[in-house]
Amino acid sequence: MACRNLEWNELSQRELLQTPVLTVNEITSAAPNGENGTYIVMDAPDWVIVIPEIDGKFLMVRQWRHGNKSVSIEFPGGVINRGEKPEDAARRETEEETGYKAEKLTYLGCANPNPALMRNRVHFFAAENLVSTGVQHLDDDEFVEYLEIPVDEVYEKIGSPEYPHALMMSALLRYKLLKEKK
Repeated sequence: MACRNLEWNELSQRELLQTPVLTVNEITSAAPNGENGTYIVMDAPDWVIVIPEIDGKFLMVRQWRHGNKSVSIEFPGGVINRGEKPEDAARRETEEETGYKAEKLTYLGCANPNPALMRNRVHFFAAENLVSTGVQHLDDDEFVEYLEIPVDEVYEKIGSPEYPHALMMSALLRYKLLKEKK
């Protein structure tokens, strides 16, 4: 959908900060009326969020979130490694965080976490035909508790202090739409 009268033209970019998880850039762009503006944009790898359901329960994780300074209950997910396909990252993250292998993945779509500030995308997947390995394979800096939570409870509590992550709400909406089509 082209809206030429709304498009800005990026003129320059300057790196302000590089971290292990994102790069903060200052960009200068020309507005449609020719005026220039300076903005902050974050570049980060794409992510995956996976919704695994088994026997009327979602497989979820509870973990600390530094930005919110609290524990959050979330679907498994994480960063897509360089050169990795989103579906491969979804399989990997599901097994790492829950100890279940997903034999079937359904792509639910993708979204930009915050298009005002970020350039990356998050890819959503439904995971089915889950087989327990009985073992989580967490990264060295991951401290995650695996949970099985009734589907109805998650729908009821999503957006509450226990479930504060907005991207989880987005993933759940895409999942709900898939289920309604079946």
